[in-house]
Amino acid sequence: MKKILLLVVLALAVPAASLASNVVDFSNKGKISGSSSGLMLSSTLTAVNGLNGGGLITGHLGSVQFTTGALLSGSLAMGGMFAAGGSLTITGNGTHGIPNGTLFTGTFSGPVTWTLITAANGTHNYDLMGTVTGELDGIAHVGAIVQLTASTGSHFFTGHPIDSSGNTALSPIPEPGSLSLLGTGVLALAGFLRRKGKI
Repeated sequence: MKKILLLVVLALAVPAASLASNVVDFSNKGKISGSSSGLMLSSTLTAVNGLNGGGLITGHLGSVQFTTGALLSGSLAMGGMFAAGGSLTITGNGTHGIPNGTLFTGTFSGPVTWTLITAANGTHNYDLMGTVTGELDGIAHVGAIVQLTASTGSHFFTGHPIDSSGNTALSPIPEPGSLSLLGTGVLALAGFLRRKGKI
């Protein structure tokens, strides 16, 4: 029975490991602003890791821009939730081996959280977190975006632009054919072992 479990875990882990190795990270610094209609980011792409199988590249590499959907609950000052939708565009400027033009275009596929964090000294920071889906090099990807804004000091965020830095990590979405093939292989393995009387 242990061998069967080991084979099943191995069969599931191999595709997951290959997808994990295809993760592309984009880092940015810029300004975030907003209103009840949504949050907006305008920033510089400062680092890329894993694009086209490459390593870490830093510098002024392009831009990262996004908008969220409208505020669903809470407030800009105290934190809340923004609707799915909006857009995320990552553009390269052709330097340091980064292609020139649109690298990723997508949208927030679910609600976006805007969290107020108050430090012990009374200063305020905000985190933005959401899931995006879209295309990178013509391949469907899904990822998480984490935008950490700089401290607003003892004041709350009112929507005026504040300094921000963040990260977007994207992974390819497995094709349905690949998932079907994996499922068929696991079922065939289970059937073979069952016939052998091992299950």
